Amino acid sequence: MEIVDLTAKNEHLYFVCLEDWSDEMKEACNHKERWYEKMKNQGLRVKLALDDRGEVGGMIQYIPIEHSFARGNNLYFINCIWVHVYKEGRGNFRKQGMGIGLLKAAENDVNTMGAKGICAWGIPLPFWMKASWFKKHGYVVADRMGGFMGQVLLWKPFNDKAASPKWIRQNKTVEVVAPGKVRVTAFLNGWCPAQNLIFERAKRACSEFGDQVEFQKFDTSDRKVFEEWGISDALFVDGKAVRTGPPPSFDKIRNIIAKRINKL
Repeated sequence: MEIVDLTAKNEHLYFVCLEDWSDEMKEACNHKERWYEKMKNQGLRVKLALDDRGEVGGMIQYIPIEHSFARGNNLYFINCIWVHVYKEGRGNFRKQGMGIGLLKAAENDVNTMGAKGICAWGIPLPFWMKASWFKKHGYVVADRMGGFMGQVLLWKPFNDKAASPKWIRQNKTVEVVAPGKVRVTAFLNGWCPAQNLIFERAKRACSEFGDQVEFQKFDTSDRKVFEEWGISDALFVDGKAVRTGPPPSFDKIRNIIAKRINKL
């Protein structure tokens, strides 16, 4: 197993989170590619894990915390770490040490650059980005958001001068101000294909209802927009948040909108 930096040769895999076999990823459009073009000169770092055949099986991406969804000083933030596990496409790369290898490589990289520590987000449930996995590797909880089952902000300080990071929280309410219509509000950052998929499905669903629906987009890759709202990726229908994990299907999003239209 080998950890390497992202090169132009493998950018196409990175843009779809190694799921080049997935039709769903095609639905996500090219938002991640455009986000990458914005962020690659802002300190974004990407590393890939290769097996003994040279096949890409894992990835990690991390950025200066100033471009993340948390506040901190001289820290880096792990947007995601992912080892491909599906039988489809690339196959299952678990149990090869890729996750640990990617994490250690990122930590060493950030430490070498002089940062005071590194952060990650996690969830309490035993799925992707498990908070318990980061704790196992020396990370401690710095902040929580969304109650017991919400997102956990974890971090690993490199020295005693490091200050603990905090989540940036929602500070503005999505209002319903479209009389006689249903307003669908989508916040899109671009870094995550799963969230990009939700955005594209919502936009497509809205187009089916014509003038009955107003589609509103906020591009949170613009730091000023993100700071104004404190929301990175989200979907609201008439001000009510739609649960986006795992990504709802096109039909589910369409049905949520249709029910609101029926109440007009």
